[in-house]
Amino acid sequence: MKHILLLLVTASFFACSSTKAIKDSKKELKGNWTLTAINYSQTGQFNVTLFNDVSANCFQGSTWSFVPNNHTGTYNITNSNCAQGLRYFNFQIQEVNSENGLYDFLIKTTNAKGKSDNNSGYRLQLAGISETTMQWRQTVDLNGSPFTIFMTFTKQ
Repeated sequence: MKHILLLLVTASFFACSSTKAIKDSKKELKGNWTLTAINYSQTGQFNVTLFNDVSANCFQGSTWSFVPNNHTGTYNITNSNCAQGLRYFNFQIQEVNSENGLYDFLIKTTNAKGKSDNNSGYRLQLAGISETTMQWRQTVDLNGSPFTIFMTFTKQ
């Protein structure tokens, strides 16, 4: 009986601590950010399209707004050589990924009313967040090998 009680107390502690960590991340996430850098795990020239939208180069300097209390946000492509404009998305931060200690960050692009045309989403890892910086990682397959895209944001 003691072992069961100890197991329940331990499980509730970890559940509360991860939930607190997610709440803290949402608090830091709230506000406006600028995507300042996009890097890759390999060197070379790559034609990367993010979120099935525009090339990664177009995302450089884009501005992002997050509203955690309703899990919505926008990003604005401002590069004059790209399809400019405001885009909408819903997001979710999930529990810590036990394999690598990162948060799963899910983004689903939507229209202005919050509806998704194709109901598809994108899974990234929230690799780090503070009051001033945030980093996302997305690992995809490139010719049968893992290829990681690193996105770095600065809070405005």
